[in-house]
Amino acid sequence: MVASEDCWGEPFRMDHIADNSGRAAVTAALATEPTDDELVAAVCAGDEAAFALLFERHRRWVTRLAYRFFYQREQVEEVVQESFTAAYFALSTYRGGEERSFLAWLSRITVHTCYDELRRSTRRACIALSDLSEAEAALLAERLRKSGTEPDIESTAISRDLASKLLQRLAPDDRLALLLLELVGLSVAEIAELMGWSVPKVKTRLYRARATLRRLLRRFL
Repeated sequence: MVASEDCWGEPFRMDHIADNSGRAAVTAALATEPTDDELVAAVCAGDEAAFALLFERHRRWVTRLAYRFFYQREQVEEVVQESFTAAYFALSTYRGGEERSFLAWLSRITVHTCYDELRRSTRRACIALSDLSEAEAALLAERLRKSGTEPDIESTAISRDLASKLLQRLAPDDRLALLLLELVGLSVAEIAELMGWSVPKVKTRLYRARATLRRLLRRFL
């Protein structure tokens, strides 16, 4: 399992997934190994072992993507399992060469799985801002003072140290939109396409997410 520390680098873009992670996987593979599309065809023909190869080939990437949204190992593992399960039962809908790549298709499934988990997490528990320890509150106050300007507040809130507590105060739609924009690096239009939302809906979710974070964080200013 990939450690969460490995998952906080530069934002990536969904249309670059195949170029970056996919290319690295292909480069590392032997030239005689079947392509993803060939493995998908084999699974659809009844060869379940071919899906095990797809799982081993891409589970690390799916794990890294899940860590963009969650900070607990148990949640990430659940997302990985559910994502591959959903992919297995949806393989007949994969359009091969008409898609950007199998990995991009799988990544979209993973993002939607993360969205479902965000909604379940919100129903299970609501983390109060008062749950911040004194040390965390002091760290947050210091960072906010250094940020100086209000537009930087949401970036401060997404810092690895405090995001698990602060971001859970957002509604699932708002949190997902903000994470896709700030951590995954998608544009508003790309988020709308990925989630099947309108562009105005995405903009509304982003506005609400930022307003909520500012309201929560203002008490530390």
